[in-house]
Formats: sequence, C-alpha cells, structure tokens
Amino acid sequence: MNFLYIQNLPTLIEDITKAVQFALQEDIGAGDITAQLIPETEQAEARVITREDCIFCGKAWVEEIFKQLDPNVEIHWYIEDGHAAKANSLLFTLKGSARSLLTGERAALNFVQTLSGTATTSHYYAQQVAHTQVKLLDTRKTIPGLRTAQKYAVACGGCHNHRIGLYDAFLIKENHIAASGGITKAVARAHQIAPGKPVEVEVETFEELEQALAAKADIIMLDNFSIADMKKAVAITAKRAKLEASGNINETTLVPTAETGVDFISIGGLTKHCRAVDLSMRIS
Repeated sequence: MNFLYIQNLPTLIEDITKAVQFALQEDIGAGDITAQLIPETEQAEARVITREDCIFCGKAWVEEIFKQLDPNVEIHWYIEDGHAAKANSLLFTLKGSARSLLTGERAALNFVQTLSGTATTSHYYAQQVAHTQVKLLDTRKTIPGLRTAQKYAVACGGCHNHRIGLYDAFLIKENHIAASGGITKAVARAHQIAPGKPVEVEVETFEELEQALAAKADIIMLDNFSIADMKKAVAITAKRAKLEASGNINETTLVPTAETGVDFISIGGLTKHCRAVDLSMRIS
C-alpha cells in the first residue's frame, strides 16, 4: 500500500484489515444469495465513477475488500488518494468473477463514498484559510470504528490531525481541571505521568490563559473566545505556547478566526458533518 499520509497514523493498516473484515461480515453474513443467481464461472468487468466533483480517498480499502473477498479480482486505478476528481470521471475498474464484483460492490463503495466525503469537506475548509498560516485540525468526533480512516481522509483533504485518541496527548478540559485541583496541578501531573506527550489545556478566560502559560502548557485551547478576545490572547501569549481556537467554528467564523493569528483551529465538522460522495458502479 502506498499511502500519501500515514506518519501520524501508525495503526492505520491494521485498522483497514479489521474494518474490512467487519464490513464484509456485516453485509454478506451467511452468503450473498442474490449473487448466486449468476453462474459461478461468469466473468465481468466493472467501472466505478463519481457522479460529482470530489477529493478521492479510499484506495487501500477497496484493495483490501477484494483481497479478502477474492484475490483474483484485478483492480486498475485512474486516481490516487488526495487527488481531485471531476463529476462523471472514472475512478477505477474491476475485472474478475461477476459474483465477486457484485458481492464486494457495496462495501467497497461505502468506504470510498465516506472517506472521499471527509476528504472533500476537509479540502473545502482548507482552501478557505489557505492565505493564512493556520492549521485546521480534526477532532475525535468520528464514525465509530473509522477513527484512523477518517483522520487519514482529513489529511488527504489538506487538513491536519489532532490527537488520535485518549492515549497520545493530554487535553485538559474544565472537568479535568476541577477534579485535579487547578490548571497548575493538572499540567504538572500530566508531565509526570507521560513526559514528552503534548499537554493541551482548555481555557475560558484570560485568567486561565495566564495560568496555563505559567504552567508551561504546550498548547492552549481558546474555548468560545470572541474574535477580539482571540486577537488579545495571541498578543498576550506572544509565541510562548501554541494557540488553538475551538467552539462554534463555522463557514462564517472560520476565516476571521484564522486571521487572528492562532496556530490551530479544531473543527468537529470535518468528520462528523461530511456528506458521502455519490458514486456509481456499472458492470459489463
């Protein structure tokens, strides 16, 4: 597999195998009874197109579908992950057992339509702030079972990954702060628990911002700050920590937020609000 973006997703390949296994079992169960209408020896070719403009993503999932289902199926690619596709353009062709092509069709297209939808949404947002230095981040608001897949798709679309899960970085929020006895204690304890892991603190006031800076948090999340207050926070921080804007970021507020000078903007909608791309497969 030749991934464009994998450096931050060490478990991606393993997750693809597991996700495909589950998808095939979920769809096929005890067997594809409709495919049994077709003679077992019947061979066919299929063309898969996109019916709308998109950023393509999902090549490895398609390959894994037919690797597990029928390794004799031949796949010919006309696009790579992260590349733009125009409406009605050919994405890939399949050649092999007619039964296998039809049985694997829906599972393969489900992955591609979802991941291409995520990549397309991410590309749209990234283009809006291309004139700034800000990095747009995804969140953990992903489809269960497709965490690494969607985060890969986000990267294909030109945005960036926040932490993968609860294990690779600290994100100390209001309830963590209250339960830990304050920002200073929470950050100090985080550095003791996992030295070297990034420590991010969510703040809601300028007083909390000052506390997070004094505690030497690596990243400070500005939760629901106004545009004016974000600009003030950037000036106060003066590069002593990275700043991330979060909360109520939408198409109206995205560009003004990026232009405040914050380093990151996290957007749950990159993964949770994506719309599947319309695909079509035709057999000949």
